[in-house]
Parts: sequence; structure tokens; C-alpha cells
Amino acid sequence: MGHTDSRRNIRRNGRVNKLHQQPTAAVAEAGTKPQRSKQQWKETLTGYVFIAPMLIGVTVLMIMPILASFMLSFTEWNFLLGFKKVEFVGFANFEKLFADDIFWKSLKNNLIFILVVPISLAVSLLLAVIINRYVYFKDMFKVIYFMPYISSVVAVAIVWQVLFHPSFGPVNEFLRSIGIADPPKWIADLQFALPSVMMIMVWISIGYNLIIYTAGLQSIPKDFYEAADIDGAKAWHKFRFITLPMLSPTTFFLMITGIIGTFKVFDLIQVLTKGGPAGSTSVVVYHLYETAFVNLKMSYASTMALFLFLAIFAVTLVQWWGQRKWVNY
Repeated sequence: MGHTDSRRNIRRNGRVNKLHQQPTAAVAEAGTKPQRSKQQWKETLTGYVFIAPMLIGVTVLMIMPILASFMLSFTEWNFLLGFKKVEFVGFANFEKLFADDIFWKSLKNNLIFILVVPISLAVSLLLAVIINRYVYFKDMFKVIYFMPYISSVVAVAIVWQVLFHPSFGPVNEFLRSIGIADPPKWIADLQFALPSVMMIMVWISIGYNLIIYTAGLQSIPKDFYEAADIDGAKAWHKFRFITLPMLSPTTFFLMITGIIGTFKVFDLIQVLTKGGPAGSTSVVVYHLYETAFVNLKMSYASTMALFLFLAIFAVTLVQWWGQRKWVNY
């Protein structure tokens, strides 16, 4: 009996203690919850304060102009006359765009300009492999090849303008010295102007691609090459079956950014050829610039910008779809 009574007392005391503890725990939780939410609110506000400059800059300098350009593409407007002169014209600008021979010629030049990307990637990969395996003072060569990329485009264009001078340029002087009596006029020639600009773009792009490819090569595990050596694989087989597949994500990244860059090329053409001779080097962005800020047709230029955005978006989607078959992650 004594043992039974003591057990009942212990159970009763335990229940009483739980009943007394529950309000205390509830009060404690109620007291800490507002404090935690206040702390979270402060942390959230601090985070927004830090990213506010970027959000404001992106909104004002990117999102708002994109939305304004989209709306202006359906209007007729000269920005010198103010917003009161905006006139809605529907799809008239798009109809005009599809009948614009200069625009389609510029778009054709842009599509030809895409060839810069595979050429520069191939040359950059070759140089990266050579420098990574067979060259001492690797960092010095990286800096040398990277210099054209970080140099001013205006300075680069002026230097090449002198080099490609039809009469007194060093390039043609060298060609004459080896027996070519009538060398090309390069940027002053209808047939050679666009290839000349493309060659300069390849020369500029090699440094950036080289740095990215070198980083990709150094991230490939050496165990793969050692296993290939044990199996008796030759250098070409190691390059084809190890290096290229392991670098496929790097190649995909450089291809995406490179093609987008070819559609945005402007500064080199503005300084070097101004779209000439006879529009042979005119691209969409340069034609857009002339339409908007020289001819003051802002609405029609906005239509070009919208078309260019859709074209780049479509090309990028095709690349993302195609990368499933050849990119190895």
C-alpha cells in the first residue's frame, strides 16, 4: 500500500508540475517571438539597403529602358518634340522593318560576324594547350595575349587603321616586298572590309578565351591523362577524348557569350569603318544607332532593338537545347 500511494503522489506531482510549466513555456515563447521577428526584420532591411544601389541602377538603367523601348516600337516619336507628340501606329514600324534592305544587309553582316566565335575559340584553345603544357613563364604569355582585350577599343581601332592603310600601311608594304603587286585595300575594300574587322575581333577575343580555357585545362584531373598513357593513347586521342569533353562546359559558356558579343559589336565599327564602305561593315547595332541618334527615328530604332532582342533570345535558346548533346557536366 505504501508503495502504491507513493507512486500515485509522484504521478500527481508530475501532472501538477507540467500544468505549472506550460503557461511559463507559453509566456517565454510569446516573449521571444516578437524579439525574433524584429531581429529578422532588421536583417532583411539591412540586406535591402545593401542591394538597393544595384536594384535602383538595374531598374533605372536597364528595366525601364527595355520597357520604354518595347512601348515605343508601336509608336511614331521624335524625342526632340517631347512625349506629347507620341503617336500610336501599331505594327507599322514592323512592316517597315521587314521591307528595310539596309537592316537585312546589316543582319546578314551580323550572321557572318558569328564566324568570329568558332575561329577565336579554336585559336584560343590551341594556344591554351600549348602554353599550359610546353611553355615556361605561362603568366607572362597570358598577360601578353590578354592585353588586346583590356586595351581601349578606340586605340586598337586606330592602330589597325594605320596597319591596314592601303598605300602606306605596314601590312601592304610587307605584301609588296614579297612580290604581291596589288595588295587588298582591306578596310577600304568592299570585299575585304568585313573580313578585316572580323580578323581584328578574333585578335581581340583570343586573350579572354585563352584565360578561361587555361583555367579549364588546369581543373582537369591528371589521373585521366595518366590512365590514357598507361593504355598507350596518343596525344591526339587524349585531346579528343579527354580534353575536349572536359572543356565542353567552358566552350559552351564562351560560345554563348561570344555570339551575344558579336550581335552587340559597335565601338570597333564606329571608330574603324563607320559601317562603310557602302554599308559592307554595317551591323544591326550600328544601323540602330544611326537610325536613333543621327536620323532621330527613335520609334523605328526601338523596333530594331526589339527584333534584335528576340533574335538573340532565339539563338540562345537553340544553343541551350543543343548543348544537351555535346556538353558534359
